[in-house]
Amino acid sequence: MQRRTITLLGPAFVAALAYVDPGNVAANLSAGAQYGYLLVWALVLACLMAMLVQYLSAKLGVVTGQSLSALIRDFLDSRRHRGVWRVLYAAQAVAVAIATDLAEVVGGAIALNLLFGLPLWLGAIIVGGVAIASLHWMRARGEHFFEILMAAVLAVIAIGFLATLFWLPPDPVDVLGGMLPRFTDAGSVQLAAAMLGATVMPHAIYLHSELAKLRHNDSGETVERLLKVQRIDVAVALTIAAAVNVSMLLFAAAGLRGASIDSIEGAYAQIDQLVGALPATVFAIGLLVSGLGSAIVGTDAGAGMVRDFVSPRITPTVRRLITLVPAVVVLVAGLHPTQALVQSQLVLSFGIAFALIPLVLLTSSRGVMGEHRSKRLVSGVAWVVVASVIALNVAVLATA
Repeated sequence: MQRRTITLLGPAFVAALAYVDPGNVAANLSAGAQYGYLLVWALVLACLMAMLVQYLSAKLGVVTGQSLSALIRDFLDSRRHRGVWRVLYAAQAVAVAIATDLAEVVGGAIALNLLFGLPLWLGAIIVGGVAIASLHWMRARGEHFFEILMAAVLAVIAIGFLATLFWLPPDPVDVLGGMLPRFTDAGSVQLAAAMLGATVMPHAIYLHSELAKLRHNDSGETVERLLKVQRIDVAVALTIAAAVNVSMLLFAAAGLRGASIDSIEGAYAQIDQLVGALPATVFAIGLLVSGLGSAIVGTDAGAGMVRDFVSPRITPTVRRLITLVPAVVVLVAGLHPTQALVQSQLVLSFGIAFALIPLVLLTSSRGVMGEHRSKRLVSGVAWVVVASVIALNVAVLATA
């Protein structure tokens, strides 16, 4: 890979942190513990879907020089009764942003509780404060610096979770068998839907177009070259994220099969009991870094959504507090962390269509993308992804 190409990579590594958040940890460990290797294929398919979605988002930002949320706002402003549409869209976007931060903060707070015995409410305050302070510090040093540090966080998470496979190597034959698409009962269908819902996240869809726009608007490179770089960026970053997710499932299939896991704390206890204290500690550290990293990304995405859908006059710090403070309040109020995670995933399920459908419509439009609009085959596959994601998330809502 050319040195110049390497220097252009980065946005996808930030977006990829959304794919290794505490929601992914809970879903993947549950799938492995309950069904062994059965749902490996579903997780791999979800990761492939995510690659297409994130590439389309990055492509939109590069070609148009605008974020997905800004383009949606402009479209709504051109409609009749635009005030009503803006309010409705802003309401769901803010709800998605708050739910996103809730999941990340809860995960980080649980990790601090497992590692240091901190009360959940205190852990939530620490995670929230660190997320805002870190984001402000990194953003002040430029987009490339932000991307490098987030890539380093992704690397730490990858090392932490992939290391668990050294304690319990998966059976290669069983892994290959898990690539055969099938279900065994209604529970396996619901878990597959949960894994997909935890993988394709609305805030990451909005954010990636913003990251690509900020990174490449003044790069001096041709659009064709930048699109090629986006494909490489997405392929590398989301392959790493996919490897982390699959490693979680394989570890649970090899070491936790048959264990009853109804919470992240329960997963930690089972790992400690069945595998050992060291793997349990590594798991908790990986969860902590995952919660902190994804909280930073989620807070950044939420700030952009509030700016575009609510008001650009709101300062960046206030935008970040709007989405982060409710997550801290939930745990300070004493709500059960697992219930909070479940409820946040339901809200995110609701918000997926509001991001995915406009993304596919915009990237397929000649008026928006010009000669770089998606080919018919790509658009067709993208619509299949949209239908699959929405259908499965409706199934999660219906069975919650």
